[in-house]
Amino acid sequence: MISTRHDVFLTVAQQKSFSKASQVLYISQPAISKHIKSLEEYYKTKLFDRKGILIDLTAAGKLLFEKLTEVKRIQEQTEFEISSIKDVMQAKGVLKLGASTTVALYILPKVLSSFNQHYPQTHISLLNRNSEIVLEALLNQEINLGIIEGRTKMTNVDYQPFISDQVVAVSSKKSPIAKRKNYALKEMLNMPLAIRERGSGTLAALKYSLEKHKVKISDLDIKVRLGGTEALKNFLIESDSLGFLPHRSVIKELTYGELTEIHFEGLHIERNFYFIQRKGENSELNKNFIRLAKKLYNI
Repeated sequence: MISTRHDVFLTVAQQKSFSKASQVLYISQPAISKHIKSLEEYYKTKLFDRKGILIDLTAAGKLLFEKLTEVKRIQEQTEFEISSIKDVMQAKGVLKLGASTTVALYILPKVLSSFNQHYPQTHISLLNRNSEIVLEALLNQEINLGIIEGRTKMTNVDYQPFISDQVVAVSSKKSPIAKRKNYALKEMLNMPLAIRERGSGTLAALKYSLEKHKVKISDLDIKVRLGGTEALKNFLIESDSLGFLPHRSVIKELTYGELTEIHFEGLHIERNFYFIQRKGENSELNKNFIRLAKKLYNI
């Protein structure tokens, strides 16, 4: 078992702040400092370089962080496997998930609910960010399992196919664009656009599909870039702009007429979602979650 002071060290290292670690752990900042001082005395070396309110890990601190992170992962995995031998309902563990916005909002809720019913003693945390940040969180060992759009060429990450979705062009029913439902692709160049932020899987899928038709993102008349699917959707409802959103995210708005789907000749945008794990890691907890998610979506 990892000691309390080692747990405190891990939190300070992850948060890169004594005050933030204090808030996460619900203990006072002097108590945080006391635990770190005790560890530094035990190892007879500094673990953090302090520069005002900023802190960085020393070489010794980086080594300790790397080793403790691995020990904690093994500890959590072992606890889950042992506690589930007799009764899965009593299985204890920590599922640290990260998911891109579309997945977190429109795909994961029913999976999380079902998983919680199967493993009520398992604690679940979810990081909801764009695909780029989720991948970074996995590499930084802030999460143990991610679901993102698309895949990179990184050799230290395992990708497992999950589910597909379409990205559709939409505009407010009040927008002049909605007077027609079908356009030639070149007509998009003269339309005001609102799109997702850089690092978004939705934006990456749009960029990839447009490039097949020799159209660059820089060729478009982009008026607004917004972070998050809901922010973009709500903006489009109130504006005259054209936008691209996951079909799953606008089903209700299309049904009730708040948004209108616009078709561009020859343009088809499909995204693939993948489970991602660090190379060589595949805990029983992660396996069970992936298995359940695929079953619920008939994959």
